[in-house]
Amino acid sequence: MYDEDDLSLLDADTDLEDVLLDPLDQIEPLSDETEVPKADPEEMLALLENPQPQQRILAARAFCDIEDARAIPYLIRLLTDTCPLVRVSAAYGIGRNPSPDAVEPLISQLNNDWNGYVRKGVVWALGNCRDRRCLPPLVDALKTDISAVRLWAASALVQMADVGYEAVIGAMPSLIEVLVNDPIAAVRSNCAWTVGQLCRELPSNVVYATAVDALIQTFAEDQDLGVREDAKAAILGIGDPRGLQMIETLEQEGWF
Repeated sequence: MYDEDDLSLLDADTDLEDVLLDPLDQIEPLSDETEVPKADPEEMLALLENPQPQQRILAARAFCDIEDARAIPYLIRLLTDTCPLVRVSAAYGIGRNPSPDAVEPLISQLNNDWNGYVRKGVVWALGNCRDRRCLPPLVDALKTDISAVRLWAASALVQMADVGYEAVIGAMPSLIEVLVNDPIAAVRSNCAWTVGQLCRELPSNVVYATAVDALIQTFAEDQDLGVREDAKAAILGIGDPRGLQMIETLEQEGWF
């Protein structure tokens, strides 16, 4: 288990005051309708090996917007940079430029990095790699890491829908367990959303029925209103008749 206090991002002797503490949270999703000027890829590739950490961060973050396979080897190397801000920026850059070559280095960094912000970025990148090898480390992070990482691991596991049926089946038991038992409401909410999304990929089998049961239980019993609403939204999105009937019954009885 990790210590919740390990989200401290800066080393004591690192002077990076002008750098955002968590690039992963600060970068807005790209819009297909908005033209945003992009940095020069050639210049950014050179900066990835700059001796100044501020420049390496700038370059790694540029590849959150730029898709260029040439950056992947550099970003992989930066996963082990001495500066945690460089590492988290490299993880996010890989998430925008996923590659099979990055999967094993990402898994290694997830297992060994002391910094919670870096691990959070790594689980996001692992999800975007959409690779069968990513399932075990993401499940482990969901069950054992600090709350901020568990929350992102829950969301990252939705990408198993693109990996295949076996990956969805492999992810579901842990998602259900954390949905029911995690002490942090936001983690349970993310699990509810992911379970709902993955159920759409399943036939009407035992795993599907167990997942719907867990969503119904969460809707009926969770102590957090937001989690209950997210479980309800997941059930509505699935369109399961039994779940829909339970929602109607509980609401008619004035459950809320």
